[in-house]
Amino acid sequence: MASERPSTPPPQPATADSGVPPASSLTPEQVKRIEINRLRAKALRDQREAEARKQNGIPSLKRSDSSNLAAGQKRAHSAISTSNVPATLRDGRSKDPAQNGGFRPLDEIQPARNFTKYVEYDFSKMTDTKGGFLTAEDDPHNKALYAPNAEEKPAHMTLKEWERHQLLRSLRDRKEGPFEPGLSVLKKDEENKVCRECGSLEIDWKWDEVFGCAICNSCKEKFPEKYSLLTKTEAREDYLLTDPELKDEELLPHLERPNPHKSTWNNMMLFLRYQVEEYAFGKKWGSAEALDEEFNRREKEKKRRKEDKFKSKLQELKKKTRVDAYRRSRKAGGGGGEFGDEIGRGGKHTHTWGRAVENTEGIGVKTCVECGMEVEELEF
Repeated sequence: MASERPSTPPPQPATADSGVPPASSLTPEQVKRIEINRLRAKALRDQREAEARKQNGIPSLKRSDSSNLAAGQKRAHSAISTSNVPATLRDGRSKDPAQNGGFRPLDEIQPARNFTKYVEYDFSKMTDTKGGFLTAEDDPHNKALYAPNAEEKPAHMTLKEWERHQLLRSLRDRKEGPFEPGLSVLKKDEENKVCRECGSLEIDWKWDEVFGCAICNSCKEKFPEKYSLLTKTEAREDYLLTDPELKDEELLPHLERPNPHKSTWNNMMLFLRYQVEEYAFGKKWGSAEALDEEFNRREKEKKRRKEDKFKSKLQELKKKTRVDAYRRSRKAGGGGGEFGDEIGRGGKHTHTWGRAVENTEGIGVKTCVECGMEVEELEF
């Protein structure tokens, strides 16, 4: 029929003429003998493994009867307990070789040839020296390089412990709370430090250590004209002190605080007002009036230099403007000749100077009557 689909013809059995031997089929007796031999070989292998485990002292693995349980029947607790796991049961997830019978599959895995020189670094144990990352193994005796950073939280501390550590450190620096020096009853009244204003025993021990000034907190707020803090810029501009004087701690002690404008800038240097005034008024300038006179003299000198600079710039601008105007007139064909020619006429111009007049600086100035040129006249 034309509507039937074509089918593949069945394979033809090989003949003697084709040269291919015919496929041999096993008889039932041969199949039975093969299966018996396979079971014997398996039994011999299990027997050898049991003898080897017995010689090594390894208990044999007991088979659970979970496969023989009926549907819905629970297994015994001993069948699922992990307390007595056989030593022959190996778990690749365990990191303890004893649990794997002394064998770990990952230990036998060798890296590829291209990755034999690969080194895996632990960045948590490294220090960024701004010239490369170094570990303690590179230079274990360099204590300055691997000193712990006090501003960073250590890895073994929790966030709560780190906050408590920072609080204790700030109290220790300010000598407050449990770190405040105690008042001893064994000392005499003259030996105990008291406030220099009100005689109170509750003084600021940080100020006493840095400035050598025994003062309480209430008196600091009560007398700001004496016990307020001055920055380095204020001490330099208002009291005309130099940087070497401000950096001398024996001359002017200072208190360092973090810069409020930017944390990466240098720390602020804070000075006590009455100590700065005692040095400026008593030792350097002599009195407050002498300091005011020196301040006014420097202001006048600064103003004079500023005016001189402005006048010199103005003179240069005038000269440049005259030259530019002359060049523009020549290009436009509006007349003019070479330098020194008489303007509007042919020939050489001759200046006719007028009487010398003193200007604001006391210098005599002469002016040409025709062209208006000015020259300064100096008398020796």
